[in-house]
Amino acid sequence: MERLPPLNALRAFEVAARHLSVTLAADELCVTPGAVSRKIRELEEFVDTPLFVRGHQQIALTAEGADYFKSISRLFTEVREATSRLGRRSQRQQLKIRAYSTFSTRWLIPRLSDFHDRYPEIEVSLTSSLEEVDFDRDEIDCAIRLGEGTWRGANSYWLVPNVICPVMSPKLPRADAPLNAPEDLGRYTLLHSLARIDDWGDWLRSVGETGIDPLGGATFQISSMAYAAAIRGQGIAMAQLFLIEDELRSGELVKVFDRGLERGRFTYYLLTPSDRPEKPQVTAFREWILARVIGSDDASA
Repeated sequence: MERLPPLNALRAFEVAARHLSVTLAADELCVTPGAVSRKIRELEEFVDTPLFVRGHQQIALTAEGADYFKSISRLFTEVREATSRLGRRSQRQQLKIRAYSTFSTRWLIPRLSDFHDRYPEIEVSLTSSLEEVDFDRDEIDCAIRLGEGTWRGANSYWLVPNVICPVMSPKLPRADAPLNAPEDLGRYTLLHSLARIDDWGDWLRSVGETGIDPLGGATFQISSMAYAAAIRGQGIAMAQLFLIEDELRSGELVKVFDRGLERGRFTYYLLTPSDRPEKPQVTAFREWILARVIGSDDASA
């Protein structure tokens, strides 16, 4: 393998060629002009080619020196730019969050611009999964999960009240099927989410309705799909009210009955690892999200 030229000598040549001045090169490198001249001669001996024409208090590149400078100057520029990018990247902090798709798209993502404005040095990496969180296995810093507030190896922070209620589009056809009581729901298509397949059954039991199939109707993979179908008048969805606040305000969706089911401790929590010091970016996100949600003063579970 051919040897690389002496790198200090190569650096001295690049600076001197750029300035066409040994004195200015010495100033940039914080050495004496004599040291620069010695390094240039060392490089010329290595390549066995004159690189400069020396004049009285001035230098000029030889034809070979000019070609060589043109080639290596590009390399030095790439090294400078790569080093600059690396330095900027080392100053940034990455925050890896895992959350449910519907929670992310309907609640978290619309508010993330505020987090970015407050913490521009933190890069958020947001992923979605239904798998159980394991901070020892998963490469994530925190997660948002639905449960009772107790997870192995995790601190949990209560986020929102989990109230479910039937909702529909005000344009849903219902001329021949009035909706005066829960038993009237049997005349309509119920919209389900596979991620929350028990919601209809839980709500129906809470209002004492046993004559309706809690699993009948149309089923979607995630809740946001069921909400989209409800907005388009395809049926009645069982919604988590905090996730459809915008649609309720705009009138795209309305409550079928003003009878919601509060799930108590079974709600959304922010999870952070309990067996390691909290990263600064996790602290920033935890404080930010708890300040943005309803009931943000609740202590960790």
